[in-house]
Amino acid sequence: MDKAVAKADEKPSADPTVETVACGGKTLCIIIRARPLPKATTFYTPNEFNLQVGKIVYGAGTEIPRHSHRPVSRSVTGTSEVIIVQEGRTILDVYDDAKTLVASREIEAGDIVALVSGGHGFRQLTETVLVEVKQGPYSGVQEKDRF
Repeated sequence: MDKAVAKADEKPSADPTVETVACGGKTLCIIIRARPLPKATTFYTPNEFNLQVGKIVYGAGTEIPRHSHRPVSRSVTGTSEVIIVQEGRTILDVYDDAKTLVASREIEAGDIVALVSGGHGFRQLTETVLVEVKQGPYSGVQEKDRF
């Protein structure tokens, strides 16, 4: 089946380990490669996104002080997801809000993808294990629009 392909916005990144896929000025996803590791704590999502994704760097012998998180009321529309490839290789297909294919990228073990808008699909190249993190509670398959 032929799929129409929209032109992704070209945004060269200063960091070769991160790629933002956008279309029409709207971020669809952020791909964070496993390597190389950052030398300092790095957040890849803007503060206003529904999910915050970063790699926190700690030196040997340091500690994270014990803590808990205070209740904070948030209003969230839509469902953002974070996918971590635990094992394997897969092709990520990224779609805009009109369900038009914008980009396809191979992702592999250790890579992280923050899916923040539009649509997406995965085609496994090898046996693949994905870790998925998203807002709950899950309301069932009716929250998905398959196309």
